[in-house]
Parts: sequence; structure tokens; C-alpha cells
Amino acid sequence: MKLLVIEDNAAMQTTLQRSFERRGFKVAICDDGAKALGRWHAAVPDVVLLDLSMPGLDGLEVLAQARAEGLTTPVIIITARGTLGDKILGLNTGADDYLPKPFDLDELEARIRALVRRQGQASEGFRAAEAPSFCGLRADADSGAVYHHGQPLDLPPREAALLRALLVRPGQAVAKDRLFELVFADAADAQPDAIEVVAYRLRKRLAATGAKLVTLRGLGYLLQPDD
Repeated sequence: MKLLVIEDNAAMQTTLQRSFERRGFKVAICDDGAKALGRWHAAVPDVVLLDLSMPGLDGLEVLAQARAEGLTTPVIIITARGTLGDKILGLNTGADDYLPKPFDLDELEARIRALVRRQGQASEGFRAAEAPSFCGLRADADSGAVYHHGQPLDLPPREAALLRALLVRPGQAVAKDRLFELVFADAADAQPDAIEVVAYRLRKRLAATGAKLVTLRGLGYLLQPDD
């Protein structure tokens, strides 16, 4: 089970990572709200643990943007803000659970497993049919897998991340800098022009799908039917 922990407190990061890795989880850490969506898109986790007081972008803003971009991963807010009003605001913004700090790690694990269990029950035999598609292309928001007419596409991770980002709003241009953030979220030394190389490779792989990747000078990239 994969966790994405969006938390800027170093001590809390260490506690969560060590504890849940010992329990058999794979844990990724992001300590900056502005970079969190990129990490989320790049490797879609099973559950996100989200702090609210974050540098770069507040946790609620991260959550609102994630839901607007089609990310449906279950989210548990973990925060020192524990009033009833805070809980209502977090849940209404799109969180699935809300756990004020300090909390018991066993309870947190139980909540994580309950969310994943409910997610699996709700989606079984349903999600594949309901996920929106474009020219037969469909991205599973939870697993990160990309399909063409129901068959999985064998794409390298960065090309898959780029295609997932474009499938959120097919037919609409997405800025190059935004796509770079999403595709290279885990590569601090990457240069912005690297997104052009990924786009070039993905364009070739889409040749037989009925969709094509179009470059709009000064605007970015978009998907459109290959007429």
C-alpha cells in the first residue's frame, strides 16, 4: 500500500515514514504544498495524509486543486487544527477523513485501511466503465494506469504522467511549466525543456491510438483527435 505524506514538520515526517514502512507501507514524503500536486500526479498513491499548514500552498488549497484536477485518491487530513469548524471545512473541501494531532498511529493505520477497503468495494466492477475516456484513452486516477480501449498501455513513468495530466482536460491546452511540475516532481535537477523530450516520445507512442499530442506555441500542449 502506497502513502503520500504531505507534511512539512521534519519530526512528524520521520515518525510517519518509519512507523508505516515497518508496517509494510511504501511511504513518499512531500514537504511543500506547491510541489505536492506534482508528486501526487507522478505516482498516484492509495491514500494521502495531508497537513494543512504548509509552505508554498496551504493544505486546503492543495486538496481543492487535486479534486478539481480529477484526483480521487482518499485523503486523511492530519493537523493541529481540531475545531468542529475546521473539520467541516476540510471534509467539505474534499477530505475523506480528518484526524487532529496528536493522534495514535494504530488508529491512523486503521483509518487508512478502512478508507482503502471502502474505496475498493465502491469501485469494484464499476470504475473502469465510468472513468471518462478520450479517443479510447482512459487514466485510472487511483492506480495511475493508462488504458486504450480497455487494454493497458505500456508507457514509461514520465510519459504516463504527461498523458494522465492531459487526459484531465482533453482538448484544452495545459501550460508547459505546469506539465513540467507534474511530470518531473521527483527530479530536482531536471531542466524545464525536458518536458519537450517527454512530449516528443509520447507523441510517437500515441500515433496508433486515434489521439494526437499537439504543441501550441506559447500555450503548451493538448490532446485532440487525430483526423
